[in-house]
Amino acid sequence: MKRLIITADDFGLAVSVNEAVERAARDGSLTAASLMVGADAAADAVERARRLPGLRVGLHLVLVRGRPLLPPGKLPALVGADGWFHGDLFKAGLHSFFMPGARGQIEAELRAQFEAFRRTGLELDHVNSHGHFHLHPTVLGLILKVGRDYGMRALRLPAGPAGGGGLGGLVLSPWIALVRARLERAGIRCNDYLLGMSQSGAMTEAAVLALIERAGALEGTGEMSFHPASRRCPALIRAMPECDHVGELQALLSPRVRAALERHGIERVAFGAIL
Repeated sequence: MKRLIITADDFGLAVSVNEAVERAARDGSLTAASLMVGADAAADAVERARRLPGLRVGLHLVLVRGRPLLPPGKLPALVGADGWFHGDLFKAGLHSFFMPGARGQIEAELRAQFEAFRRTGLELDHVNSHGHFHLHPTVLGLILKVGRDYGMRALRLPAGPAGGGGLGGLVLSPWIALVRARLERAGIRCNDYLLGMSQSGAMTEAAVLALIERAGALEGTGEMSFHPASRRCPALIRAMPECDHVGELQALLSPRVRAALERHGIERVAFGAIL
């Protein structure tokens, strides 16, 4: 069995992202999108999702490199002077461990984001996080705790295709294995592998075709993640200044990509297929 979940992250970040998600779901290879419920264009994203019955939508939790849903004054351990979450993953991780009150503040923000997703009325296909921050042990535990109350059944695992850690290769392989085991104990399903992490921001047609060749030799259900947009805008430049967002949309719309998936017998699915 060869199945691939093809996901667009940052759904709701900007209208140009939402336009790309809608086009790629209607006319391309996209099967899922991950919604940033606190972003400026989240309401527009939800409107479009309701018009796309074939698109499965999940929750893209933001605890780093973004703006909180709760007032910044309620999250002093998590935000900087500008009221945004810390942009440095290492610093954010340390704060999550050691800052007084951080655990309670993370849980409150997570609950606010899950609650905001529930209010959309969309079915929760999956959960993931900005910067894969759910690999942090404290954050993962809180996501499992809060997510249980909101029907979370699937979570992205950033694992390399051979079972190794896609983030850092062999260095993080043992940790990825522990996270996978923790999800299994909690009854949460996950993808078998994630493709495209080292190509993040540059998932052009050529890069995607090469990844599909790799996926063609793999069994199970993998995921390939994108950050498409129809055009550049200030929100995208701030979030991912080097990303070829338009090139990633073109890859999702590419007939050559669609043909390669079919040639390798890869079924396009969403996380619901592994539940």
